[in-house]
Formats: sequence, structure tokens, C-alpha cells
Amino acid sequence: MSGCLLHVGREVEYRKVMRILLVDDDAELTSMLASYLEREGCIVGRVLEGASGVVQALSGHYDLMVLDVMMPGLSGVEVLRRVREHSMLPVIMLTAKGDDMDRVLGLELGADDYVPKPCTPRELLARIRAILRRAGGQAGSTDPEVLREGSLQLWPGERRAEWDAAAVELTSTEYSLLELLVRQAGQPVSKDVLSREALGRPLARFDRSVDVHISSIRQKLAALAGDRMLIQTVVRRGYQFIKA
Repeated sequence: MSGCLLHVGREVEYRKVMRILLVDDDAELTSMLASYLEREGCIVGRVLEGASGVVQALSGHYDLMVLDVMMPGLSGVEVLRRVREHSMLPVIMLTAKGDDMDRVLGLELGADDYVPKPCTPRELLARIRAILRRAGGQAGSTDPEVLREGSLQLWPGERRAEWDAAAVELTSTEYSLLELLVRQAGQPVSKDVLSREALGRPLARFDRSVDVHISSIRQKLAALAGDRMLIQTVVRRGYQFIKA
């Protein structure tokens, strides 16, 4: 994939071209978002209905999908469910403002983040960049670092996790949260720190995103660890990975 060199002062940064899939039945909105993202150097695909969105999401042609929850026919929630059966492609859900039920359901099904509608293209791009920066920031790294905590092993350079040699299937955001907790094993990490570092934004009032992601990680680890509780809730202090 081609890219460009950005000169900032004395530093040189390589930025990969981002390939973004927009799945939303609102043709006017997708056209506006696509125009903005393309001006910012992204390659953008647009799909106006859910079934085609699933096909394109699984095509391997995109780095991230922006998916509207409310669509006629195949809903965004069902699209996400079908994609997650086969792929961990990063997904940002577009949700109606104040619709906590759809938001939480999307996160439970494996969405990496959500953006309430109406949203600005600038805000959406910031969320896209934050997720892809974390997902691909160390891609191709030759750093041999391995994090071990009991039977859990993490490879930060490859952003993958195993429990007793069995793969732990995590979304990009889930991996980021788990790595943060494992690096601080035995110590609580606040929800605000987790939100800033793993989601790329400050924790908002009534925002349950971190809680929902942690719940999903717990379930995935418990399925491999014999129902052991590996991530502890520390009242008023956040979450803590239990040190082996």
C-alpha cells in the first residue's frame, strides 16, 4: 500500500493511506463524509445497504468500516454480527444521539468505538486515525518484546494474545485495553486512563464504553481460563489485571 512522508520540524513521519468503508443508507451523508475523507488523503468506499456492506467489509480491501446502526433491511447491528463471525476489521458505529441501547449492543458485538449522529467529519476522522494508529502503529515491528502474566502472553509488535498457546480473538480496542492492564498487572488503572490510551478520547460522563469492552475481554479470557476472573473491578479506582 502506498503512503507519504510528512515532514514535521526535524521529524519524518510515514503515514499509510487509510482505506475506509462507509456503510449508511443516507446517501447525502455518505457523500459528504466521503468527500471530506478523500480530501484528507483516504481511499473511501461507499455502500448504501447492509448486505453489500458485509461483502465489502470481508473483501480485505479496507482498513476500517464506519457503520450506521439504523438501516432498512439488514441493520447495522446485524452487519456487525456477521462481520465479526469472520473478521476483526476495526469498526466505528454511527449511533443516534442518546441511543444508549444500540451503542452498548454494538460494543458488546465487537465494535471498536461509536460516534453519535449528527457528527462532524473532523470528529469522525479523528476517531478513525486514533483506532488505526493503535491498530497499525507497530505493524512490521522487529521488537521481540513479549508480555507474560501467568498463562497469558501478549506480543505488542504483532498485537496478538494467547492463553496457553490458544489465540485470544480480540478487537483492536480490546487488545489495547488488555495490554494496558497487563503492563500494570497488580495495580488498578483508572477508566479515564483506559479511555484516553485505548479509545483515544477522555472518558465522558455516563460513557460505558470501557466497561463494555472490559466485559467482553473477561468473557473471552474466561472461556480459555476455566472461568477464572482475571480482570478485577476496583471500586472508584478502575480495573486491575490480577497478577499471577
